[in-house]
Amino acid sequence: MQQKTKLFLQVLKYSIPQLGKCMQKQPLNHCNFADHYYNRIKLKKYHLTKYLQNKPKISELARNIPSRSFSCKDLQPVKQENEKPLPENMDAFEKVRTRLETQPQEEYEIINVEVKHGGFVYYQEGCCLVRSKDEEADNDNYEVLFNLEELKLDQPFIDCIRVAPDEKYVAAKIRTEDSEASTCVVIKLSDQPVMEASFPNVSSFEWVKDEEDEDVLFYTFQRNLRCNDVYRATFGDNKRNERFYTEKDPSYFVFLYLTKDSRFLTMNIMNKMTSEVWLIDGLSPWDPPVLIQKRIYGVLYYVEHRDDELYILTNVGEPTEFKLMRTAADTPAIMNWDLFFTMKRNTKVIDLDMFKDHCVLFLKHSNLLYVNVIGLADDSVRSLKDGKLVPMTIFHKTDSEDLQKKPLLVHVYGAYGMDLKMNFRPERRVLVDDGWILAYCHVRGGGELGLQWHADGRLTKKLNGLADLEACIKTLHGQGFSQPSLTTLTAFSAGGVLAGALCNSNPELLRAVTLEAPFLDVLNTMMDTTLPLTLEELEEWGNPSSDEKYRNYIKRYCPYQNIKPQHYPSIHITAYENDERVPLKGIVSYTEKLKEAIMEHTKDTGEGYQAPNIILDIQPGGNHVIEDSHKKITAQIKFLYEELGLDSTSVFEDLKKYLKF
Repeated sequence: MQQKTKLFLQVLKYSIPQLGKCMQKQPLNHCNFADHYYNRIKLKKYHLTKYLQNKPKISELARNIPSRSFSCKDLQPVKQENEKPLPENMDAFEKVRTRLETQPQEEYEIINVEVKHGGFVYYQEGCCLVRSKDEEADNDNYEVLFNLEELKLDQPFIDCIRVAPDEKYVAAKIRTEDSEASTCVVIKLSDQPVMEASFPNVSSFEWVKDEEDEDVLFYTFQRNLRCNDVYRATFGDNKRNERFYTEKDPSYFVFLYLTKDSRFLTMNIMNKMTSEVWLIDGLSPWDPPVLIQKRIYGVLYYVEHRDDELYILTNVGEPTEFKLMRTAADTPAIMNWDLFFTMKRNTKVIDLDMFKDHCVLFLKHSNLLYVNVIGLADDSVRSLKDGKLVPMTIFHKTDSEDLQKKPLLVHVYGAYGMDLKMNFRPERRVLVDDGWILAYCHVRGGGELGLQWHADGRLTKKLNGLADLEACIKTLHGQGFSQPSLTTLTAFSAGGVLAGALCNSNPELLRAVTLEAPFLDVLNTMMDTTLPLTLEELEEWGNPSSDEKYRNYIKRYCPYQNIKPQHYPSIHITAYENDERVPLKGIVSYTEKLKEAIMEHTKDTGEGYQAPNIILDIQPGGNHVIEDSHKKITAQIKFLYEELGLDSTSVFEDLKKYLKF
């Protein structure tokens, strides 16, 4: 097997570099990509599919369960004596739904990262890294491997765990809520576990095993949010730590990924538009890595391996590259594929008069109604001469009456080709229970509808995202969901660009806005190349320093640049003192300029005008966004209820079921 692998890599090393020449000489067609090298490389075939878009599954070789998420413990309620067992022939989807519906709300809890490896589960218990036998994972019978308090950090938690192939070592990345800095500790597993080493500022890390059965840890070092260096280390009697690779281009970053079968370690070098992947033999990690395809501007690709086959996901070729997943569904692409296919089995498309000319998806779950409206985004988008169907996802209680009088919380992001987060949050659940409507606007610039959806909302098309957001809110109001005086908007980080721009262009659509670590001063930030992310972000926003086209375009939508004396919604901003991603200086400047404009407008309007409240809440620490901050959650909810004149007593009582105040 090892000899076969070396032969495979030698052939790969010879063949793949020619691919760049091939791709430059002929159209970037996925069939050419696969067929041209089918015989040269001793693989059965290349698969250009959306394979990698599926979320990783837990395997026997230590894959991560997503960390810091909210969950029901095993989705399993405490079994009562009179509880009837679920029928054996019940559909799996129905079983999960039944368990969720019978789950007491108080059972929801924050869980930390877990990893299964061999017969053990590795996880955090209290302030310790522990492991327990798989069958005893729900009991208190566990072995303490490391006490996080030894690092002398304030409320540390484990962000990621990787177990060495033969379970001689376990590595864990540890950080705190108020900082992005992390420490990777390596624990030697024995009768008396002991910390073998610790490395500061680690981003990604993976284990492989060499020909001598020695465990080798590869890890990336992050400095000023830039991840350009890769190291490899060994432990025990043959301890070493050496730099393996350094990326010279500051606009690129490096991350490590172990293929799902643990056969190869991929070193991914990429920026927002271009990628380059090197393959490291998981059985011979001391051999030089093999380049899959050198970077070509505009070409993104990812590599997976299984049964001597390389699976490559790329953006080159015809749009049919996404057909594999799309042909499985008879309804439009509307959201995260995993969520869509999970829900589709209990979802049907129906036609209602109130949603005439719109495609509507309903999912009734317990006392919650899920509605997905794919509507022509109103006059704002029609004015672009290429009216786009903009997806919206809406949640509200099934027994809600007169939805026009209900408060509405709109969510938006629309940047970097990333999907808008719709994960479970306790504050979202209590708002729905209290009668709120939650709407998620999947505007251009995000990734919900593929790469083109992102391309249509970046650089000199950023205003498309703003037009989509305006149109979505107008469509919601037009279809009977709330009204402007009860409409609120929330966004974080880059989502603050569209939220802030909307406050300038159409403030009458909103009553109140909550922003967290918002990006509000796009122009000045992108002209400051001393900031850690400016060079990396040029592909998203453009370079206003060297190109007048981008400078003038950014001025058209930049929230800070477009503040003017007019009426504004009330705005609550949460910022972090030492945030490296969105500097506090820009947020403070925005807040001061906004208050001055409001004061000027108030003077011009005269007596009787009620000025909006502008609140800047500066939190200590150097993190970017702190999802689980109870202080932030309560402050934002309190602000929304006060601005809308609603009684918040019951909502805070419900929050106590989820959060420890």
